[in-house]
Amino acid sequence: MISMLKINSNSLKYILFFFVGGFSYCGIETLFRGYSHISMLIAGGVCFLLIDYINQKCKHEIPLPGRMFLSSLAITAVELMAGLIVNLWMHLNVWDYSNQPLNAWGQICPLFSLVWFLLSAPAIWLDNYLQNVIGDSKIVE
Repeated sequence: MISMLKINSNSLKYILFFFVGGFSYCGIETLFRGYSHISMLIAGGVCFLLIDYINQKCKHEIPLPGRMFLSSLAITAVELMAGLIVNLWMHLNVWDYSNQPLNAWGQICPLFSLVWFLLSAPAIWLDNYLQNVIGDSKIVE
């Protein structure tokens, strides 16, 4: 069974990881908000690829809390970029953190950066699991 899942192409792994991250993000958001938006599939996919990059590059040098911190910074940066595009530029109003303390343009805030920090642990574990299931080849060389 494991050998059937072995993927040698980095392109296929990028696509798989993108959609795992995108659909996971949308699923989590739907559980908590009751709905999601297609832009969150894209943002979630990008975030999971960044988490994979951080995890694979730093796995042996930085302990889990450090990788969680770096992942939360990456997720917050993606959230800011996505928010500036979909909320402020395109006026889709997917989310608004204006009521949260210390928010930046209503797109990011410390509370959700903390949420991303906490959610990055299961994302890192999922990344490790997928790396083991897929095989020895790595996205990051």
